[in-house]
Formats: sequence, structure tokens, C-alpha cells
Amino acid sequence: MNALLLAGGRGTRLRPLTDTMPKPMVPIMNVSLLERNILRLKSSGVKEFVISTCYRPTYICNRLGDGSKYGVKIHYVHENTPLGTAGAVKNAAKHFTDTFIVLNSDIVSDINVTKLIEYHKSKKAVATIAATYVDDPTQYGVIEYDENHYITSFKEKPKKHEVTSNYINAGLYVFEPDILDQIPSNQNVSIEKETFPLLLEKKFKMAVYHNQSYWIDIGTPEKYLKVHRDILDGKCKSFEQYDAKHWNKIGHLILRGENTNIHHNAQIIGPVFVGDHVVIESGAMIGPYAVIGDNSYISSGCRVLGSVLLDHVHLSKNVKVINTIVGQKCKIGDQKELSNTIYTSELDYSVAV
Repeated sequence: MNALLLAGGRGTRLRPLTDTMPKPMVPIMNVSLLERNILRLKSSGVKEFVISTCYRPTYICNRLGDGSKYGVKIHYVHENTPLGTAGAVKNAAKHFTDTFIVLNSDIVSDINVTKLIEYHKSKKAVATIAATYVDDPTQYGVIEYDENHYITSFKEKPKKHEVTSNYINAGLYVFEPDILDQIPSNQNVSIEKETFPLLLEKKFKMAVYHNQSYWIDIGTPEKYLKVHRDILDGKCKSFEQYDAKHWNKIGHLILRGENTNIHHNAQIIGPVFVGDHVVIESGAMIGPYAVIGDNSYISSGCRVLGSVLLDHVHLSKNVKVINTIVGQKCKIGDQKELSNTIYTSELDYSVAV
């Protein structure tokens, strides 16, 4: 089975982190989300991937290559201008002659893709949409369905008084190739607002698949920090499945690899995740809910709490980093204090996280 990964978004709400990398390449526990999604789908039998790019395509291509290092094959399709979710699917149509998967590449979830595919085939539908339950569906696409779990209507970002369901579109689909005939070529088309309603109007069968799996999109700094907290708390089980064999757990400390030097006088308050080739000096206090990227250096007297440090970060002496995202290759000077921000240079952006 083939899969299309929609990786064209700019990720403007995660700026300045996404000024230099596409949102799907933002690391989750030190590995890009796009790589994680490839490995997750591979475990469900997907061997061939199409990645739809628009913003910074070279960044993605250079890092993922042809897929051989993951044991899969990767093709790339590019949009010079954004084509929307359905337009991106149509743009990759030549790669799909059988049942295929489509995934928004900014999603972290535990949804069982193998069971989703089996369910789709049992429903004999042209499309099956994975759904997830949220308390407030007003910022999402709400799905209404009948007692047989066939979809009856969609409401995109309904007002509170219009909400009739708390199950939303989770950005994961299984499609039959017939759907491609319903999408015009070379146009910006929304699959949520245009294609799905059109399929209903034409009486195509569309099914909904839902369970109570973990699900979150990483579109904001708040959610980006939250997903790391949730993983450290064990709420996202897929990370245990795909990463546990590579992690060395010592109480509430998780070491991703070897060659990490934590001074015996450093204080680690778990849960904490530490990457490869990390140095933490005496007197530093790390955690709880701290993620330290590969090749990072934490000097004496530093305090890191509720924060994510990407790779190659250097904290000088007595730096405090609280509820903050620190970008790659940042060096932060002595005694600087960062709180509730994204920091990528001296021109840091303050954001509510």
C-alpha cells in the first residue's frame, strides 16, 4: 500500500522555529515528525511514500532522501503554489492505482493504522476518515454519521451552538482511487470543505473510524510543548512502541543514546529526556519535563524546566530556560533567562505557551 504525506504547510504559528525548517520536520523527542510518521506507517505495511511539498522542499528531500535508510521508497511531488489538501492529493494522482493512505504531516497520534485499513475495506467505502474526540470541536472539522458509521455531514469549524458531535477529522484518511476523479486538476481545492461534501452529494459511501487513541496536532508552541509532556508521561503509546528499544530508562531519566556525560552533582528531576552526546555540568538542574537535543551542552548553574532544546544548543553558566523552545545551534549567554518563548537567536519571539 502507498501513502501520501501532506508536508507543504508553512507552520506560521510555530515561527520562528519554522523560518528555517518546514513544520513536518520539527523534531519530536529529537526525531522529525515526518520521519516518525514514515516509520509508523511502515509498521502497518506501507512500503512506498509520496511526500507533497511546497515550503522548503529541499530541506525535506535532503534529509529523507529516497527512503532507503528507512527501508521504504519515497517519491516527491512539489507545489509551486499551495493547492489545498485535495489539490495536493490530485497532484500526486499518478502514484495511486489502488487503496491508499493520506496523512497530514503535523499530527502525532496513536491511531492504529492497520485496523483503520481493515475497517475501511470492511465498509466498502470510497473514503474512510479517522476521527478523534475533542472537548471543543469549534476549531476543527466536525463529522456527523449514522448508526452504521457512514458519514452524513461535515461542519467545518462550527460555532458552539452548531456543535452536534465532538468527533473531528483527525487528518488521516484511507481512499480508493475513484476519489481522484472527483478532484479538479491544477486548482486549489479543500478536501474538507469541497471534496468531502461533493462525495456526499453524489451518494458515495464514506465511513468514519474512531476510537479513544491519543491525538494532537503540533501547530502551536503550546501544543508542541504539550506533546513532549504527554510522551514523557506515557500518554502517547506509539513512542514506546517505536522508540523504547533505543531508549535507556533510569528511573524518570530517559537517555536516547550513548556518549552522554551527566555530572554526578547535576540534579535531574524526571521525567527528562536527554539525547546523544550531551554534557550536563555540575550544579545544573534539569526537569521536570525537559527534552535536551543531541550534541547540547548545559553549563553549571543552569535551570531547564518544561522546555524543549533542539540539537546543538549551548547554555552558558546560570542560564534559566522555563517553558521555552530553543532552536538548533543556539548559544545562550551567561545568566540569561528565557520564559514562555521560542528562542532561535538574540531576536527571540515571545509567545504564549
